[in-house]
Amino acid sequence: MNTKYQQYAPLILRLVMGFGFIAHGLVKLSRGPAGFEKLITQAGVPFPHFTSWLVPLTEVGGGLALMIGSFTTLAAIPLMITMLVAMITVQLKFGFSSVNTIGLTPEGPKFGPPGYEINLLYIAGLVSLMITGAGAFSVDGLLTRSKAKKARK
Repeated sequence: MNTKYQQYAPLILRLVMGFGFIAHGLVKLSRGPAGFEKLITQAGVPFPHFTSWLVPLTEVGGGLALMIGSFTTLAAIPLMITMLVAMITVQLKFGFSSVNTIGLTPEGPKFGPPGYEINLLYIAGLVSLMITGAGAFSVDGLLTRSKAKKARK
């Protein structure tokens, strides 16, 4: 097994997942938290006004932390919670598949609500980063190397 490049796998995962979380959070903020609040109120999520701000800010902040590899394990925990809550309150009833084709129109396929597949993929990626660490080009890596250097002195 070639271990020379293994430190780059978490980097790729961090960048893709971080971008995904940031994109989802920014969409919620750009449309206004009031719109997201209506959605989560209908889904029965507790404290919808507070949650309509907490979730997108967690996604943007956590996504940024993932991208730069800063406090990766700590950032993963609230991100996993958002994925679990979304999965349980919204996607679970639509089944596993994130692509639910429900028909075909002259304009192309028509899709139904997404299932919980993407939530599980995000959770698995976050668990993977918690196990492997942030990898190459990360703030966590810089801090670890700095501590090791100081310990040798």
